Amino acid sequence: MNFFKKKSFDSVKSLSGSSGLDKNLTAFDLILLGLGGIVGTGVFALTGMVAAQYAGPAITLSYAIAGFVCIFVALAYTELVTMLPTSGSIYTYSYIAFGEVIAWLVGGVILIELGISASAVAGSWAAYVQSVLISAGVGLPEYLVKTPSEGGVMNLPAFMVVVLVGAMLYRGTKESKMLNTVLVIIKMLAIFLFIFLAAPKFDPGNWENFMPYGFDDVLRGSSILFFAFTGFGTLASAAEECKNPKRDLTIGIIGSLLLATVVYVGVGAALTGIAPYTDLDTPEALAYALRLIGSDVGSSLVSTGAIAGMTTVIMMNTYGLSRIFYVIARDGLLPKSLAKLHHKYESPYVALIFFVILLAVLGAFVPYKLLAQLSSMGALV
Repeated sequence: MNFFKKKSFDSVKSLSGSSGLDKNLTAFDLILLGLGGIVGTGVFALTGMVAAQYAGPAITLSYAIAGFVCIFVALAYTELVTMLPTSGSIYTYSYIAFGEVIAWLVGGVILIELGISASAVAGSWAAYVQSVLISAGVGLPEYLVKTPSEGGVMNLPAFMVVVLVGAMLYRGTKESKMLNTVLVIIKMLAIFLFIFLAAPKFDPGNWENFMPYGFDDVLRGSSILFFAFTGFGTLASAAEECKNPKRDLTIGIIGSLLLATVVYVGVGAALTGIAPYTDLDTPEALAYALRLIGSDVGSSLVSTGAIAGMTTVIMMNTYGLSRIFYVIARDGLLPKSLAKLHHKYESPYVALIFFVILLAVLGAFVPYKLLAQLSSMGALV
Protein backbone atom coordinates (compact mmCIF):
# COMPACT_ATOMS: atom_id res chain seq x y z
CA MET A 1 0.00 0.00 0.00
CA ASN A 2 1.29 3.45 -0.98
CA PHE A 3 -0.15 5.69 1.72
CA PHE A 4 0.15 8.89 -0.30
CA LYS A 5 -0.90 7.57 -3.71
CA LYS A 6 -3.93 9.32 -5.17
CA LYS A 7 -6.24 8.39 -8.02
CA SER A 8 -6.84 10.76 -10.91
CA PHE A 9 -10.21 11.87 -12.30
CA ASP A 10 -9.40 10.34 -15.67
CA SER A 11 -8.54 6.91 -14.26
CA VAL A 12 -11.78 6.78 -12.25
CA LYS A 13 -13.89 7.79 -15.24
CA SER A 14 -12.14 5.22 -17.42
CA LEU A 15 -12.77 2.37 -14.98
CA SER A 16 -16.36 3.45 -14.36
CA GLY A 17 -17.15 3.54 -18.05
CA SER A 18 -15.94 -0.02 -18.64
CA SER A 19 -17.01 -1.66 -15.36
CA GLY A 20 -19.32 -4.28 -16.94
CA LEU A 21 -22.18 -3.53 -14.52
CA ASP A 22 -25.61 -3.51 -16.16
CA LYS A 23 -26.79 0.07 -16.79
CA ASN A 24 -30.57 -0.13 -16.34
CA LEU A 25 -31.47 2.41 -13.62
CA THR A 26 -33.53 5.52 -14.43
CA ALA A 27 -34.24 8.61 -12.32
CA PHE A 28 -37.58 7.12 -11.22
CA ASP A 29 -35.88 3.88 -10.22
CA LEU A 30 -33.39 5.87 -8.13
CA ILE A 31 -36.14 7.79 -6.34
CA LEU A 32 -37.74 4.46 -5.38
CA LEU A 33 -34.36 3.06 -4.33
CA GLY A 34 -33.75 6.22 -2.30
CA LEU A 35 -37.11 5.88 -0.54
CA GLY A 36 -36.25 2.23 0.01
CA GLY A 37 -33.03 3.17 1.77
CA ILE A 38 -34.34 6.19 3.69
CA VAL A 39 -37.91 5.48 4.85
CA GLY A 40 -37.74 2.58 7.25
CA THR A 41 -36.55 2.10 10.82
CA GLY A 42 -36.38 5.85 11.45
CA VAL A 43 -40.02 6.76 10.88
CA PHE A 44 -41.41 3.58 12.45
CA ALA A 45 -39.10 3.36 15.48
CA LEU A 46 -37.53 6.77 16.20
CA THR A 47 -40.52 9.10 15.81
CA GLY A 48 -42.24 8.16 19.06
CA MET A 49 -39.03 8.06 21.12
CA VAL A 50 -37.86 11.51 19.98
CA ALA A 51 -41.32 13.01 20.53
CA ALA A 52 -41.51 11.59 24.05
CA GLN A 53 -37.98 12.45 25.18
CA TYR A 54 -37.01 15.61 23.29
CA ALA A 55 -39.46 17.43 21.06
CA GLY A 56 -43.09 16.69 21.88
CA PRO A 57 -45.38 17.79 19.03
CA ALA A 58 -42.49 19.96 17.79
CA ILE A 59 -41.05 16.76 16.32
CA THR A 60 -42.44 18.21 13.09
CA LEU A 61 -39.81 20.95 13.41
CA SER A 62 -37.13 18.39 14.33
CA TYR A 63 -37.82 16.44 11.15
CA ALA A 64 -37.93 19.61 9.04
CA ILE A 65 -34.58 20.81 10.42
CA ALA A 66 -32.93 17.42 9.95
CA GLY A 67 -34.24 17.21 6.39
CA PHE A 68 -33.04 20.76 5.65
CA VAL A 69 -29.51 19.90 6.85
CA CYS A 70 -29.51 16.66 4.85
CA ILE A 71 -30.38 18.58 1.67
CA PHE A 72 -27.03 20.37 1.90
CA VAL A 73 -25.25 17.03 2.38
CA ALA A 74 -27.20 15.69 -0.60
CA LEU A 75 -26.12 18.65 -2.73
CA ALA A 76 -22.50 17.78 -1.93
CA TYR A 77 -23.16 14.18 -2.98
CA THR A 78 -24.79 15.25 -6.24
CA GLU A 79 -21.88 17.58 -7.04
CA LEU A 80 -19.38 14.75 -6.51
CA VAL A 81 -21.49 12.22 -8.41
CA THR A 82 -21.75 14.63 -11.35
CA MET A 83 -17.96 14.91 -11.48
CA LEU A 84 -17.28 11.25 -10.69
CA PRO A 85 -20.05 8.79 -11.62
CA THR A 86 -18.47 5.84 -9.79
CA SER A 87 -19.89 3.06 -7.64
CA GLY A 88 -17.07 3.67 -5.15
CA SER A 89 -19.02 6.54 -3.56
CA ILE A 90 -17.15 8.22 -0.67
CA TYR A 91 -14.35 5.62 -0.84
CA THR A 92 -13.35 6.84 -4.33
CA TYR A 93 -13.87 10.51 -3.44
CA SER A 94 -11.47 10.04 -0.50
CA TYR A 95 -8.96 8.21 -2.72
CA ILE A 96 -8.78 11.19 -5.07
CA ALA A 97 -8.78 13.89 -2.40
CA PHE A 98 -6.62 12.40 0.34
CA GLY A 99 -4.89 9.27 -0.91
CA GLU A 100 -4.87 5.52 -0.42
CA VAL A 101 -4.59 5.28 3.37
CA ILE A 102 -7.62 7.54 3.98
CA ALA A 103 -9.59 5.67 1.29
CA TRP A 104 -8.75 2.37 3.02
CA LEU A 105 -9.93 3.73 6.39
CA VAL A 106 -13.12 5.09 4.81
CA GLY A 107 -13.79 1.60 3.42
CA GLY A 108 -13.68 0.26 6.98
CA VAL A 109 -16.06 2.96 8.17
CA ILE A 110 -18.47 2.11 5.32
CA LEU A 111 -18.47 -1.51 6.50
CA ILE A 112 -19.33 -0.38 10.03
CA GLU A 113 -22.04 2.04 8.92
CA LEU A 114 -23.82 0.18 6.12
CA GLY A 115 -23.01 -3.42 7.01
CA ILE A 116 -23.62 -3.24 10.75
CA SER A 117 -26.71 -1.13 10.11
CA ALA A 118 -28.17 -3.85 7.86
CA SER A 119 -27.63 -6.41 10.62
CA ALA A 120 -29.14 -4.09 13.23
CA VAL A 121 -32.23 -3.42 11.11
CA ALA A 122 -32.55 -7.19 10.58
CA GLY A 123 -32.78 -7.57 14.36
CA SER A 124 -35.49 -4.90 14.57
CA TRP A 125 -37.25 -6.55 11.59
CA ALA A 126 -37.25 -9.85 13.48
CA ALA A 127 -38.85 -8.20 16.54
CA TYR A 128 -41.68 -6.77 14.41
CA VAL A 129 -42.24 -10.11 12.66
CA GLN A 130 -42.36 -11.94 15.99
CA SER A 131 -44.89 -9.39 17.28
CA VAL A 132 -47.13 -9.98 14.25
CA LEU A 133 -46.79 -13.77 14.55
CA ILE A 134 -47.64 -13.67 18.27
CA SER A 135 -50.77 -11.61 17.56
CA ALA A 136 -51.74 -14.33 15.07
CA GLY A 137 -51.05 -17.06 17.65
CA VAL A 138 -48.10 -18.63 15.80
CA GLY A 139 -45.08 -16.98 17.39
CA LEU A 140 -41.64 -18.61 17.14
CA PRO A 141 -39.98 -20.10 20.26
CA GLU A 142 -38.05 -17.49 22.23
CA TYR A 143 -34.73 -19.28 21.74
CA LEU A 144 -35.06 -18.76 17.96
CA VAL A 145 -35.62 -15.00 18.16
CA LYS A 146 -32.97 -14.12 20.75
CA THR A 147 -29.19 -14.00 20.48
CA PRO A 148 -27.04 -16.10 22.86
CA SER A 149 -26.32 -13.08 25.10
CA GLU A 150 -30.08 -12.54 25.42
CA GLY A 151 -30.69 -16.13 26.52
CA GLY A 152 -31.51 -17.67 23.14
CA VAL A 153 -29.70 -19.78 20.54
CA MET A 154 -29.89 -17.46 17.53
CA ASN A 155 -32.12 -14.83 15.96
CA LEU A 156 -33.39 -16.97 13.10
CA PRO A 157 -35.70 -14.37 11.43
CA ALA A 158 -32.83 -11.84 11.33
CA PHE A 159 -30.57 -14.43 9.70
CA MET A 160 -33.20 -15.44 7.16
CA VAL A 161 -34.16 -11.93 6.01
CA VAL A 162 -30.54 -11.04 5.21
CA VAL A 163 -30.11 -14.29 3.26
CA LEU A 164 -33.35 -13.76 1.31
CA VAL A 165 -32.45 -10.15 0.47
CA GLY A 166 -28.98 -11.33 -0.60
CA ALA A 167 -30.50 -13.97 -2.86
CA MET A 168 -32.56 -11.31 -4.63
CA LEU A 169 -29.56 -8.96 -5.00
CA TYR A 170 -27.54 -11.88 -6.40
CA ARG A 171 -29.86 -11.90 -9.41
CA GLY A 172 -28.83 -8.38 -10.33
CA THR A 173 -30.25 -4.87 -10.18
CA LYS A 174 -33.19 -5.49 -12.52
CA GLU A 175 -34.84 -8.12 -10.30
CA SER A 176 -33.97 -6.49 -6.98
CA LYS A 177 -35.35 -3.10 -8.05
CA MET A 178 -38.69 -4.80 -8.82
CA LEU A 179 -38.87 -6.19 -5.28
CA ASN A 180 -37.80 -2.82 -3.88
CA THR A 181 -40.59 -1.11 -5.84
CA VAL A 182 -43.23 -3.48 -4.44
CA LEU A 183 -41.97 -3.07 -0.86
CA VAL A 184 -41.70 0.73 -1.17
CA ILE A 185 -45.31 0.88 -2.38
CA ILE A 186 -46.43 -1.28 0.58
CA LYS A 187 -44.66 0.81 3.20
CA MET A 188 -45.74 4.14 1.67
CA LEU A 189 -49.35 2.93 1.56
CA ALA A 190 -49.01 1.93 5.23
CA ILE A 191 -47.73 5.40 6.12
CA PHE A 192 -50.47 7.15 4.15
CA LEU A 193 -53.02 4.82 5.77
CA PHE A 194 -51.72 5.87 9.18
CA ILE A 195 -52.09 9.56 8.31
CA PHE A 196 -55.56 8.92 6.80
CA LEU A 197 -56.78 7.09 9.93
CA ALA A 198 -55.18 9.58 12.30
CA ALA A 199 -56.41 12.82 10.67
CA PRO A 200 -60.12 12.54 11.74
CA LYS A 201 -59.03 11.71 15.32
CA PHE A 202 -56.64 14.66 15.64
CA ASP A 203 -57.00 16.22 19.09
CA PRO A 204 -55.79 19.87 19.28
CA GLY A 205 -55.39 19.40 23.03
CA ASN A 206 -52.37 17.18 22.39
CA TRP A 207 -50.66 20.17 20.76
CA GLU A 208 -51.39 22.72 23.51
CA ASN A 209 -47.84 22.32 24.84
CA PHE A 210 -46.22 22.28 21.40
CA MET A 211 -42.58 22.57 22.50
CA PRO A 212 -42.49 21.13 26.05
CA TYR A 213 -38.72 20.76 26.38
CA GLY A 214 -37.62 23.94 24.62
CA PHE A 215 -35.97 24.62 21.28
CA ASP A 216 -32.60 23.21 22.37
CA ASP A 217 -34.16 19.78 22.76
CA VAL A 218 -35.89 20.16 19.40
CA LEU A 219 -32.41 20.50 17.92
CA ARG A 220 -31.20 17.49 19.92
CA GLY A 221 -34.11 15.56 18.47
CA SER A 222 -33.02 16.64 14.99
CA SER A 223 -29.53 15.27 15.61
CA ILE A 224 -31.04 11.86 16.40
CA LEU A 225 -33.50 11.96 13.50
CA PHE A 226 -30.62 12.72 11.12
CA PHE A 227 -30.02 8.96 11.05
CA ALA A 228 -33.53 8.49 9.65
CA PHE A 229 -32.32 10.23 6.46
CA THR A 230 -28.89 8.69 5.91
CA GLY A 231 -29.95 6.11 3.31
CA PHE A 232 -29.83 8.66 0.48
CA GLY A 233 -26.01 8.48 0.42
CA THR A 234 -26.17 4.85 -0.66
CA LEU A 235 -27.56 5.96 -4.03
CA ALA A 236 -24.11 7.25 -5.00
CA SER A 237 -22.94 3.62 -5.16
CA ALA A 238 -25.41 3.01 -8.02
CA ALA A 239 -23.63 5.44 -10.35
CA GLU A 240 -22.15 2.80 -12.68
CA GLU A 241 -25.58 1.18 -13.14
CA CYS A 242 -27.41 4.35 -14.21
CA LYS A 243 -28.39 5.11 -17.77
CA ASN A 244 -27.55 8.80 -17.28
CA PRO A 245 -25.79 9.12 -13.90
CA LYS A 246 -25.21 12.88 -13.94
CA ARG A 247 -28.90 13.62 -14.44
CA ASP A 248 -30.56 10.60 -12.84
CA LEU A 249 -28.60 10.56 -9.58
CA THR A 250 -29.23 14.25 -8.94
CA ILE A 251 -32.98 13.71 -9.37
CA GLY A 252 -32.89 10.46 -7.37
CA ILE A 253 -30.96 11.80 -4.37
CA ILE A 254 -32.71 15.18 -4.03
CA GLY A 255 -36.14 13.82 -4.99
CA SER A 256 -36.16 10.93 -2.54
CA LEU A 257 -34.86 13.16 0.26
CA LEU A 258 -37.54 15.82 -0.27
CA LEU A 259 -40.32 13.20 -0.41
CA ALA A 260 -39.00 11.52 2.75
CA THR A 261 -38.92 14.86 4.60
CA VAL A 262 -42.55 15.61 3.70
CA VAL A 263 -43.61 12.10 4.78
CA TYR A 264 -41.71 12.34 8.09
CA VAL A 265 -43.22 15.73 8.98
CA GLY A 266 -46.71 14.41 8.18
CA VAL A 267 -46.22 11.29 10.32
CA GLY A 268 -44.84 13.34 13.24
CA ALA A 269 -47.83 15.70 13.11
CA ALA A 270 -50.39 12.89 12.91
CA LEU A 271 -48.76 10.80 15.64
CA THR A 272 -48.56 13.57 18.24
CA GLY A 273 -52.06 14.72 17.28
CA ILE A 274 -53.79 11.46 18.23
CA ALA A 275 -51.71 10.43 21.25
CA PRO A 276 -50.09 12.34 24.13
CA TYR A 277 -46.38 12.69 23.36
CA THR A 278 -45.53 11.38 26.83
CA ASP A 279 -46.98 7.96 25.91
CA LEU A 280 -44.99 7.47 22.69
CA ASP A 281 -41.67 6.16 24.02
CA THR A 282 -42.14 2.76 22.36
CA PRO A 283 -40.47 1.18 19.28
CA GLU A 284 -43.88 0.65 17.65
CA ALA A 285 -45.36 4.09 18.35
CA LEU A 286 -47.42 4.28 15.14
CA ALA A 287 -49.11 0.93 15.76
CA TYR A 288 -49.63 1.84 19.44
CA ALA A 289 -51.29 5.16 18.54
CA LEU A 290 -53.71 3.46 16.15
CA ARG A 291 -54.66 0.92 18.82
CA LEU A 292 -55.27 3.87 21.14
CA ILE A 293 -57.93 5.26 18.80
CA GLY A 294 -59.48 1.81 18.34
CA SER A 295 -58.04 0.88 14.94
CA ASP A 296 -56.57 -2.58 15.54
CA VAL A 297 -56.73 -3.47 11.83
CA GLY A 298 -54.90 -0.26 10.95
CA SER A 299 -52.31 -1.08 13.60
CA SER A 300 -51.64 -4.48 12.00
CA LEU A 301 -51.38 -2.93 8.53
CA VAL A 302 -48.90 -0.32 9.76
CA SER A 303 -46.81 -3.08 11.36
CA THR A 304 -46.80 -4.82 7.97
CA GLY A 305 -45.62 -1.58 6.39
CA ALA A 306 -42.85 -1.34 8.99
CA ILE A 307 -41.66 -4.83 8.07
CA ALA A 308 -41.65 -3.89 4.37
CA GLY A 309 -39.83 -0.66 5.14
CA MET A 310 -37.09 -2.37 7.12
CA THR A 311 -36.67 -4.95 4.35
CA THR A 312 -35.90 -2.23 1.81
CA VAL A 313 -33.35 -0.63 4.18
CA ILE A 314 -31.57 -3.98 4.56
CA MET A 315 -31.63 -4.38 0.78
CA MET A 316 -30.22 -0.94 0.01
CA ASN A 317 -27.48 -1.14 2.65
CA THR A 318 -26.37 -4.57 1.42
CA TYR A 319 -26.54 -3.36 -2.19
CA GLY A 320 -24.41 -0.29 -1.47
CA LEU A 321 -21.89 -2.27 0.55
CA SER A 322 -21.37 -4.88 -2.19
CA ARG A 323 -20.89 -2.21 -4.88
CA ILE A 324 -18.43 -0.13 -2.89
CA PHE A 325 -16.31 -3.13 -1.93
CA TYR A 326 -16.45 -4.32 -5.55
CA VAL A 327 -14.68 -1.05 -6.45
CA ILE A 328 -12.19 -1.41 -3.57
CA ALA A 329 -11.29 -4.90 -4.83
CA ARG A 330 -11.08 -3.60 -8.41
CA ASP A 331 -8.52 -1.08 -7.17
CA GLY A 332 -6.42 -3.90 -5.70
CA LEU A 333 -6.92 -3.02 -2.01
CA LEU A 334 -8.82 -6.28 -1.45
CA PRO A 335 -8.57 -9.70 -3.14
CA LYS A 336 -9.45 -9.43 -6.84
CA SER A 337 -11.98 -12.26 -6.44
CA LEU A 338 -14.33 -9.77 -4.74
CA ALA A 339 -14.47 -7.83 -8.02
CA LYS A 340 -15.81 -10.77 -10.07
CA LEU A 341 -19.09 -10.18 -11.90
CA HIS A 342 -21.65 -12.90 -12.52
CA HIS A 343 -21.64 -13.98 -16.18
CA LYS A 344 -25.46 -13.87 -16.37
CA TYR A 345 -26.73 -11.40 -13.76
CA GLU A 346 -23.80 -8.93 -13.97
CA SER A 347 -23.74 -8.53 -10.18
CA PRO A 348 -20.57 -8.58 -8.01
CA TYR A 349 -21.65 -11.95 -6.69
CA VAL A 350 -18.49 -12.91 -4.76
CA ALA A 351 -18.51 -9.68 -2.74
CA LEU A 352 -22.25 -10.04 -2.25
CA ILE A 353 -22.05 -13.63 -0.97
CA PHE A 354 -19.24 -12.72 1.43
CA PHE A 355 -21.11 -9.79 2.97
CA VAL A 356 -24.48 -11.56 3.10
CA ILE A 357 -22.90 -14.36 5.16
CA LEU A 358 -21.15 -11.84 7.43
CA LEU A 359 -24.25 -9.67 7.97
CA ALA A 360 -26.55 -12.65 8.48
CA VAL A 361 -24.27 -14.10 11.16
CA LEU A 362 -24.01 -10.73 12.94
CA GLY A 363 -27.79 -10.33 12.88
CA ALA A 364 -28.28 -13.85 14.24
CA PHE A 365 -25.76 -13.77 17.09
CA VAL A 366 -25.20 -10.12 18.14
CA PRO A 367 -27.92 -8.06 19.93
CA TYR A 368 -29.37 -5.47 17.57
CA LYS A 369 -29.04 -2.64 20.13
CA LEU A 370 -25.27 -3.12 20.18
CA LEU A 371 -25.22 -3.28 16.37
CA ALA A 372 -27.24 -0.06 16.18
CA GLN A 373 -24.73 1.72 18.43
CA LEU A 374 -21.82 0.55 16.27
CA SER A 375 -23.63 1.65 13.10
CA SER A 376 -24.32 5.11 14.58
CA MET A 377 -20.61 5.40 15.42
CA GLY A 378 -19.72 4.61 11.81
CA ALA A 379 -22.25 7.14 10.48
CA LEU A 380 -20.88 9.87 12.75
CA VAL A 381 -17.30 9.16 11.63
